[in-house]
Formats: sequence, C-alpha cells, structure tokens
Amino acid sequence: MNTRILPLLLLSITPVLAKDYLLRTWEKHHLTPHFWAEGGHAGDFNKDGHGDVVVGPYWYAGPDFKKRSALYSDKDTFEINKDGKKKKLPGFPGELSRRNGYSNNFLTYTHDFNADGWMDVLVFGWPGKNTTWYENPKNKEGLWPEHHIFQTSNGESPRLEDMDNDGNPELLLHSGGRLGYVKGDWKNPAKPWKFVTISQKGPWQRYTHGYGAGDVNGDGRMDILSREGWWEQPEKVEGQDWRHHTIPFGKGRGGAQMYAYDVDGDGDNDVITSLDGHGYGLVWFENQGSSKDGAVTFKQHIIINKEPKESPYGVKFSQIHAIDLVDMNGDGLKDILTGKRFWAHGPTKDFEPNAPAVIYWFQLTRTKQGVHYIPHLIDDNSGTGTQVAGTDINGDGHTDVVVGNKKGAFAILQKVREVNKKEWEKAQPKLIHK
Repeated sequence: MNTRILPLLLLSITPVLAKDYLLRTWEKHHLTPHFWAEGGHAGDFNKDGHGDVVVGPYWYAGPDFKKRSALYSDKDTFEINKDGKKKKLPGFPGELSRRNGYSNNFLTYTHDFNADGWMDVLVFGWPGKNTTWYENPKNKEGLWPEHHIFQTSNGESPRLEDMDNDGNPELLLHSGGRLGYVKGDWKNPAKPWKFVTISQKGPWQRYTHGYGAGDVNGDGRMDILSREGWWEQPEKVEGQDWRHHTIPFGKGRGGAQMYAYDVDGDGDNDVITSLDGHGYGLVWFENQGSSKDGAVTFKQHIIINKEPKESPYGVKFSQIHAIDLVDMNGDGLKDILTGKRFWAHGPTKDFEPNAPAVIYWFQLTRTKQGVHYIPHLIDDNSGTGTQVAGTDINGDGHTDVVVGNKKGAFAILQKVREVNKKEWEKAQPKLIHK
C-alpha cells in the first residue's frame, strides 16, 4: 500500500475571511494494484468506530486500511507473461497486464438492508446479470451470506435511490428494454425484489449508461433522468407509464450518473451530467421553468469540454463515466466529484486512453455574476471507474474519495489546515480564459 500527500487548491471568487484561508491536501492510500471492481464505497463494517472501505471482494479495515477481509469469493485470476514464463495474478486484466479486461463488479453501495444495525454491501455485477447484497456477518469469520435480489440489471449506471420517498432505497436501472426501479419487501429484503417499469421499451441496451433521479418539476416526487430526457413520476406509480419529456441531456451510449439539483439557487432543480461517458463534456442544464402543460425547458452550460479554452481554468479530460454529487468543502453546496475513467476500453481505444488518470472536484460557487464551477485536482494517477464515491470515511467531517478501477483500489482522505493569506493566494487556481 502506498500513501502520498497531494496538494489541493481551495478557491472562492468572493472575498474571504481569515478563517477561510484553508489549504486542502489529499492522503492517497493505494489499497491494491489489482483490478477487482469499477467502483467502491465505505462504511464501518466491524463497528469499531473507524470507517472501512470496500472495493470488489474485499473490505479494508480503517483507519490504516492494511488489514483486508473477503466478503465474497476472490478466486478470479488471469495470466501474464513475465520473463518468458506464465504467471497468474489475482483479479481481472488491467494496468498490471497492460491489456484490457472487465470486472464482474460495476458498482458498489453500502446500506443496512436488514435493519440489524450492521452495514451491508450491495453489488451491481456485470450488466445483464444478478444484483446481490451481502449480509454483514457481524464480525464472524468467513464469506458474507449473499442474497440475489434481481436477476437482470442492465446498464452501467444503476443507482441506489429512494424512488417512492418511503425511507428505503430502490434499484434504479433498466431491464428488458424498459426503464424503472426494483423495489424490495422490507419485511424480507433477502427475497427477490420486484421490478416497477415506468416506460415502454426504449433505446436502452445492456451497456447503456447515463441516468439518475431527482425531483425535476418540484412536485415532491422523484423523477427519472436519462440521456434522452426525463420521466415525470405520477401520483399513482404502478400500472401506468410515466410521462416522458424529451431533452437531449447526452449522446451516444450516455454519460455518467445524473442529478437533479438546484445549481443556481433559484428554487428549482437543474440537471448535472456528462455528455458522453467515453468522450468529452461535463455540463449542467439550467432549469428555465415550466409551461402550463408541465414541460420544463433547459439551457446547457459547459463546465469542461474537449478543448482547454472551453474551461476558464484550461481544464480538460475525457471519459467522464462517473460522477458523485457531494459537498466537498463543507459550505452547504453540493459540488461535482468526477474524473477520467481509466482504460474504459483498454489502452488503445476511446479518447486519450493513456492521458493522466485524474480525479477532480468542481466547487460550486454562486456570485452576482452567476454560477461558477472551480476545478480542484485531487489526484492525477488513479482516475475513476464506472463509479466514484465521495463520503466521509474517517469521520473527521471532511469528504473523502473511494475509487476502484483498472489501476486497483484507492482511498483518498481529505486533510484541511489553515494557512496565511499569502500562502492561500499563491495556491489558488489561475484563470486562463475569460
């Protein structure tokens, strides 16, 4: 395991007080170089008061993440040729093999599914295959009991979302060509969950990505977002299709996870997404209000795109296949956590596959002049997978980062310290384009 301290720039474009002269740094823990999963998450799995990290078949015990334990089988291996001899390595082909491969774990979430007070783990596996939650054995040795709750979870951006506001999460996904969510019986969450369809058959394929959920029209109900537009949740859900509103939020196979959030603070929810998970474009769509028939119009705003000149700070990177929306600096506003997916289709495909595998957070700042997203580099040698998770791992009040991808697994902890005005000003990102 390697640990590295990385500087982060903290900027506000409005005047700051002395107490706001804060420098954020990042302590990177490279948990393993082996490729097990395209995502990961965190929780206190052993109830010792320290946050732990889960990526693929392993969870790593905090606070130092040196001890790991398996929650499901870790028998997957692949071969490489080294010094004229074949050698077996654990996991799936990735950076260590210098060739492309794919994991059977695309996204990971944590939740206490059986309400026993112990954090469990949910895994969206290979698209089109089972979704499984693993029951925490309460510090007993051995693999965690597994519960297959849905057989055919298609897509590369499934989510764990409370779609009906009952306090329990559902699986947001598509299956059989239809968009919808999968609802559990919370009296017996281990038995198969029920798919609630909200659409007729559409363009969603096994590997389609780029959808999410949120209240788009302000009626208090969770709507569903995809690259083609949004689906309006009716008062009565089951037994009818949701009304579809066509908006070109993305293109091709889709972008990353999508969010409905009031970016500009005007009281209605806007939409945050990437345009193309294998190309370029991080954007937000400004909600410009509803017409009498309930249609909402949107205006697109580019945060970063294909050319450095499209960002005031000259930032550009491709493969924005994963986004988390989380308050990174404790100011009460949700920022964008994202980065370059490392080797989505290997070392020779897609756009700039071997460009630095960066992770950034984009600070949401509101001024009289409008909305600004200020980019802060977290790391340039990790990147994201199909998921990136921002969460306070160690309970210090600061948002940390969990990543799993073809470079391995990472826990990146945020550190904050006060500095003087001169040091603070020197550390600010510089505007390149107006």
